[in-house]
Amino acid sequence: MRIRCTEDISMLGQHHDTAVTLFSGGLDSSYLLHLLSTSGFKRIIALTIDLGDDIDHDQISTVADHFGAESIILDRKEIFAETAVIPAISAQARYLGIYPISASLSRPLIAQEAVKVAHAHNSQVILHTANQSQNSLHRLNGAIEQLGFEGYYGTPYEFSALTRQEKADAMAHAGLDFFKSRNHSGDSNLWCREFESGMLDDPENFSANDEMYKWSRPPCHADETTIEVTFCKGRPTAINSISLSPVDLIAELNRDVGRFGLGRFCGLEHLDAGEKVLEVREMPAAYLLMDAYRHLETATLDFATLREKITMEQTWTTEAIEGRWFAPQRKAAQAYIDTTSERISGTVDYRLDRTGATPFSIIAQSPLYL
Repeated sequence: MRIRCTEDISMLGQHHDTAVTLFSGGLDSSYLLHLLSTSGFKRIIALTIDLGDDIDHDQISTVADHFGAESIILDRKEIFAETAVIPAISAQARYLGIYPISASLSRPLIAQEAVKVAHAHNSQVILHTANQSQNSLHRLNGAIEQLGFEGYYGTPYEFSALTRQEKADAMAHAGLDFFKSRNHSGDSNLWCREFESGMLDDPENFSANDEMYKWSRPPCHADETTIEVTFCKGRPTAINSISLSPVDLIAELNRDVGRFGLGRFCGLEHLDAGEKVLEVREMPAAYLLMDAYRHLETATLDFATLREKITMEQTWTTEAIEGRWFAPQRKAAQAYIDTTSERISGTVDYRLDRTGATPFSIIAQSPLYL
């Protein structure tokens, strides 16, 4: 039931009326709409899951209309923050300790929504645009499989490899020429803006200039400031004693921490065959929140519990990275982490400047420090 090449789409279009495809409005997903529009499907549902930041509603509507697709945009920012981001903070979910994970958190929710939409519209086909150089391939496929979807699913880009230039040329020939100027691909949500491919393909010589960044592009002058982060039972709840929803709290920290140029990361991520690919990302809120959580945790948990919890963090993160979000192992690790997070309450105060974030007060509600 796996879709792996463009020929698979042509075959399915001859036997099925409806296809659901994940649609960001970018080059890859737009080219896939182009393929679907010529493959015999009577109904094409272009599904966009809004997880925060960089959703271009006008472009999504323009491209979907151009290819006769029905655009559905679902706002899932709050759900993403509650079910993925907050657990990732308490799990200290970093890839090999280098950078906080992001796509591993968003792909399960995106797949879950795609399965729901497919069932609601009687579609036996779910498509996405990941390729073999992206771990989203097994994360999306794995989540769809774990959710028990019984139709066809996958991506034509797994075996049918086209360059960005070939796709951009095809789109221009189809009447949409605004993709030619893009020289990298990106993925963004309220937690992270990440970039790959194009000018970032060569880890030995890559350039990520300030124009690429949004949250962590510092102004010419950013005065030193202080900021207080509050946690209650493992959840970030307030900044400078002002209570905020998770989505608003993350957005504010992305701005307040990012204006000092903090929260930029880069690193190499492994693929299934063992190769490595470069990713560059900005995550100012994650930079501060994960650090603050660890400080409160070490102030509150006894050493034996903390040692075992760090083991569970590795299990949780590995299962998420490898696309087993809905599998028993991650859920078991989550249960342990949730138990410890119930005890994590208090505040951490930081001094922020262009050199970093320096804590100067750690106040735990139930401390073990002298």
